[in-house]
Amino acid sequence: MAEIKTVGLIGGGVIGAGWAARLALNGIAVRVFDPDPDAQRKIDEVLENARRATAKLTLAPLHDPAPIHVVATLEEAVAEADFVQESLPEREDLKRELLAAASRAARRDVVIASSTSGLLPSRLQADMVAPERLVVGHPFNPVYLLPLVEVCGGEKTSPETIEQAMTFYRSIGMHPLHVRQEIDGFIADRLLEAVWREALWLVNDGVATTAEIDDAIRYGAGLRWSFMGTFLTYRLAGGEAGMRHFLAQFGPALRLPWTKLEAPELTDELIERVATQSDAQAAGTSIRDLERLRDDCLVAVLQGLRSHDYAAGATLNAHEEKLYETSHRQVMGADDDVSQPLALHRGRVAPEWIDYNGHMTESRYLQVFGDSSDALFRYVGIDADYHAASMSYYTVETHIMNLREVGAGEPFQTTTQILAVDDKKLHIFHRLTATREDILLATGEQMLLHVDTKAGRAVPAAAPVLARLHHIAAAHAPLPKPDGAGRFVGAPRR
Repeated sequence: MAEIKTVGLIGGGVIGAGWAARLALNGIAVRVFDPDPDAQRKIDEVLENARRATAKLTLAPLHDPAPIHVVATLEEAVAEADFVQESLPEREDLKRELLAAASRAARRDVVIASSTSGLLPSRLQADMVAPERLVVGHPFNPVYLLPLVEVCGGEKTSPETIEQAMTFYRSIGMHPLHVRQEIDGFIADRLLEAVWREALWLVNDGVATTAEIDDAIRYGAGLRWSFMGTFLTYRLAGGEAGMRHFLAQFGPALRLPWTKLEAPELTDELIERVATQSDAQAAGTSIRDLERLRDDCLVAVLQGLRSHDYAAGATLNAHEEKLYETSHRQVMGADDDVSQPLALHRGRVAPEWIDYNGHMTESRYLQVFGDSSDALFRYVGIDADYHAASMSYYTVETHIMNLREVGAGEPFQTTTQILAVDDKKLHIFHRLTATREDILLATGEQMLLHVDTKAGRAVPAAAPVLARLHHIAAAHAPLPKPDGAGRFVGAPRR
């Protein structure tokens, strides 16, 4: 599959803007067709929320967002695109018309995906040129944080299209779920629809308010759903005997008239009741503030799952590894000039890094130097496979010297000098400089120990890694000893 550098978006509403933000933050240029005169402003606001949330979500160095341009015509959006994503309102006639137009304007080899939450792809592709490249790619809001995307083909969709779409979605940190049978509403929305219908009945019958129904989910089953879903949760409820015991114990309840899966009629009275209760539940909080609260809570859940490398946390871990790999230089080549300290890591001071004095807070200096060490490790060949083999370097000592203040938005880069290396130990020195004026901001000296992470003891590094480290150390040996190297706390400064 060819590298995807530009994506054409048809529709820039809530879902389209979420796609734009996820793509831009993954370094992919975006061209959006949306006739709304405020489309650019709205998308920029969503991008700002996405940048804020993603900076909290991962410590991996992030791309500066790729450009997002709102263009005047559909043809401008898709003509040079490497992938097309449609996110129009759920009207079959509108989608069919514009998907057909996109199929005529886009290159014939380009996958065209629809964000539809329930319309059948066989009907959506009916009027297209080369309909075999149409696939449903149904995401969930906010697209820039939630990893699930349901992928479903129609009668004419080729297996290659499905595979290409799933590969692309994985590359931008998503978890594609292949819906193998074409069905109205796909999988996730059919489940959500059942809960939604029951919720409307509970409000309609005066059993519960919108706030009480949401509390029933967010304080109970919703917490389990985020990592274990329904079937695995109920398997545990069956005890040691598992799902068979659960079904035997609770199966008879399925015959009881607990649920009303046909939705109540949306009368004016019910609409007013739901809307009034929802307004009271929001208590005057703006949509943008609620979005930021939602994002912060999702970040907390995803980070918790990441620490266990489970469910959506495993997807986040995999994407974070990719972010590190793409932001840092590839493995050292035989012809690389390593005679000077290695410039392997660069970035920009995020607003979240600033303390109450208006400067980068202390813990972020450690993060920057840690990222610099990670960049060195990748450069000498320590990658995900290396870590999977239970081999890694652990930091055993760090000394940071802060020299100048640094504010939000400041671009920076670090250089790394190897002072000494043997089979197990690595002694390095980082310099953090402001990119604009080449001003030294801080230094970080680290001693690291190579360990077998499973055995919990020091072991020699792998031969190829050691060879590269020794090669760099030999090249750095003639360099002057860095000012501050070997310092102790309180030692006089030159």
